[in-house]
This record gives sequence, C-alpha cells and structure tokens, in this order.
Amino acid sequence: MNINDLVTHYVDFRRTLGEKCQSNETILRSFCRAIGARTPVTKIRSKDVTTFLSGTGPITRFWHVRYFALKGFFRFAVSRGHLDKIPLPTVLPKRPPTLAPYIYSHAEMRRLLDAIPSTQRSTPRSRSRMEPTTMRAIVLLMYGAGLRHSEVLHLSNADVDLANSLLTVRNTKFFKSRLVPIGRDLTEVLREYVGWRRVAHPSVGDDGPFFVGRHGTAVHRCTLQSAFTRLREHAGVRRTDGGRYQPRLHDMRHAFAVRRLTEWYRQGADVQRLVYHLSVYLGHSCLSDTQVYLTMTPELLQQASMRFEWYAHKEDDHA
Repeated sequence: MNINDLVTHYVDFRRTLGEKCQSNETILRSFCRAIGARTPVTKIRSKDVTTFLSGTGPITRFWHVRYFALKGFFRFAVSRGHLDKIPLPTVLPKRPPTLAPYIYSHAEMRRLLDAIPSTQRSTPRSRSRMEPTTMRAIVLLMYGAGLRHSEVLHLSNADVDLANSLLTVRNTKFFKSRLVPIGRDLTEVLREYVGWRRVAHPSVGDDGPFFVGRHGTAVHRCTLQSAFTRLREHAGVRRTDGGRYQPRLHDMRHAFAVRRLTEWYRQGADVQRLVYHLSVYLGHSCLSDTQVYLTMTPELLQQASMRFEWYAHKEDDHA
C-alpha cells in the first residue's frame, strides 16, 4: 500500500473515534508530498522521516508536533501489518521553552478598543475586510467570554440567544457542543451589533453567520488575525518580557481565565471548586487543559497568597 492511501485509512479511523484530525492530516499529507504520495509504506526509511522532521530552519516546538503525528500514524501501520517497525528517530531534541501567553491589562484593552476606528480609517479599503463595529464586538466577546476565535467566527444567528443571554458553541474539539451564558453588558454589546448589522448588511438572513465582513459574508480566520495584528500595532500594545511572540488574539482567552480566577480569589470564593466550572465553560475535556490558561500574573499571585495566609491563620487558630 502506498503512503497516501494509508494516510487516508488512518485519518478515517481517527475520525471514527470522534477526532477531527485536521492538524494531523495536514502534517501527514505534507509528509506524503515530501517523500512521494505513491511511495510504498515499506520503502519509507528513517532518514526520510528525519529529513522531514528537521525541515530547513531551527528546531521549534512544531518538530515535536510533527513527530507525534507521525508516531500515531506509524503505530497504526504496524498494528495493521503494513510495517514491521516504526521508522522514527530514537533521540528527540530538547523541547524549546513553552510559549508564554500574554495577559492583557484593562488599560491595554481600553487602548485596543479606542484604536479600532482610527486603525480602520488608516487601513486601505482593499486590505480591510473588517468593519470597526464588527471588530469591536468580536474583541469584546473573546475578552468577555473566553471563546476561541474559531468558535466566535463559526457562530450563526441561530446560535446567539440574546433574550436569554446564551450562546450555543457547536462542534468544537472532538465534535463537542456547549452552552455559554454571557453577562448583561456583553449581551448589550451583541444586541447593538445586531442592530447595526441589520442596517449595514440587510441581506444577512436568520440562518447566516452572526459576524460578517465588509461584503456581508462570514469572516475568515486570516482576515480577523490580520486585522487584529494591525490593531495591536496601531494601539502600541506589545510585550516587553522577552517573549517569542507579540500579544495574540488567542491571548484574550488566557486573559479571561486569569481575570475570572483573580476575581474569585478577591471575592473569597471557593476557587478549588469553581475552577471545574471554569473548565466546563471554556470547553475543556479535563482540568489539566484549563491549567494551561491560568498564568500566574502578579495580581493573581497576590490574591492566591492572601488566600493561603487566610487558610494558614485559620489553621493556627484551631491548633
């Protein structure tokens, strides 16, 4: 069997288990092109795999992403009798440092929101497919509800129940869906957006996308990311902590989680119990996924330390 056909069988198999398998399929198809799509599986050599993994630049975290994508595929090939052994390197390079998320401050969020109109005016119309009102609503929704940008862009009008302040997020990781309640202020933001959209894009039907671009069609991921990069640069929001990447749109999700946790500490709530609710709200399948977002900012660390001192004094009183 050739490599391309076996990749098809493998991807179909993973999807029967409930995975979307989009990223892994992209990597495996790239591997097929690198060694030849019609190359027999038995002709794959370790040096071919090593060359593909190494690429042409320095070792990044993506090396390990490609490695584990190939590892799963080759294990499948061995289990089905197409290979005798896995042609992967036995020595793995050290993982680069984990990407440090950026936590936006309230002042930075205000600068971003204030800069939206001027950023759009200074951007040539041929490059700007996002209107200011749409950009503002998306940024506030991501910051206020912690949604992934893909979840925001996939919302349809039917998914947004403003009467009950409830969003339905459909078919996320592992084809899961969830209900996301939102607060009064955020509900009002979305209600104002709907009113503007009815005037600016009257052709958008009830079954259409909730957020639309300048031409009344769904907003593409690359369009949103490019627009946000221009906005961030125009607002002068940049990191100075030596991080490898400038603040990203996805960091809004990190900021939401940290802000929520900090507020619970400040209120004296049972954070150990509520963090499970936060995990469900964010759409995670296990608590360890949520821990990635709980970056220790100085404010969060202070609140956690104060809570620890309170518990310590309480224990001393009972001693």
